[in-house]
Amino acid sequence: MKSKVAVITGASSGIGKSLALCFANAGYAVVISGRNQQRMKEVQDQIEKEGGKAICVMADVSKAADCKRLIDESIAAFGQLDVLINNAGMSMRALFEKTELSVIRQLMDINFWGTVYCSKFALPYLLQSKGSIVGISSIAGKKGLPGRTGYSASKFAMEGFLETLRTENLKKGLHVLIACPGFTASNIRQSALSADGSSQGESPRDEKKMMQPEEVAGRILQAVVKRKRDLVMSSDGKLTVFLNKFFPSLMDKIVYNHMAKEPDSPFS
Repeated sequence: MKSKVAVITGASSGIGKSLALCFANAGYAVVISGRNQQRMKEVQDQIEKEGGKAICVMADVSKAADCKRLIDESIAAFGQLDVLINNAGMSMRALFEKTELSVIRQLMDINFWGTVYCSKFALPYLLQSKGSIVGISSIAGKKGLPGRTGYSASKFAMEGFLETLRTENLKKGLHVLIACPGFTASNIRQSALSADGSSQGESPRDEKKMMQPEEVAGRILQAVVKRKRDLVMSSDGKLTVFLNKFFPSLMDKIVYNHMAKEPDSPFS
């Protein structure tokens, strides 16, 4: 694996940071992308201290020009691309009737269009290497979650795009993985948007009881190596996907009741 190159968006913290460290430890040269220069540099320094190779590229994935520059600089630095991990993402927590439309648009721009832009510019190189495109999705991309309309919509859109991309390139050796972690201890909830677009602040969930980002990264690495199609990482997620196929109305009620029990739930 020492000759392989992985580009990871949203890699300055949380799951993205753990992915960068995990792939670097597996021998990949890593391109760390994000919007926080200081945090990206800290990840790069940690990788290089452990003997790995990494570069940082500042990029806002909601902008096509930034995504093109990200791929261009990756190729200029390493000459090839083997894995693109579309990890950059944003969440929300508010009832749709109270949510400003700009919030939905922002989520689509980052979660969906960011994946489209990066995949578009990376695709020629990934077809050459018969590499992998990874989308970090969510159970919210398989079952609509109340209070997360924009988030669910963006993840459903991402999954539909990636499934189509997989089928279009069925005979060209492209590997596409859709990975769905469970609730993970990362800053995506702290930075989640409220109804007016302001930051939610503290997570309503107990971070200590969640899946850790290091575990998520390790499982994604193994799924890339084994070229898996889908990866649902939690037992609750697997059960939700299974039951929703056969008992969708029942799952509507179960999901509603589950979300209503969150601290400071918008349903209470």
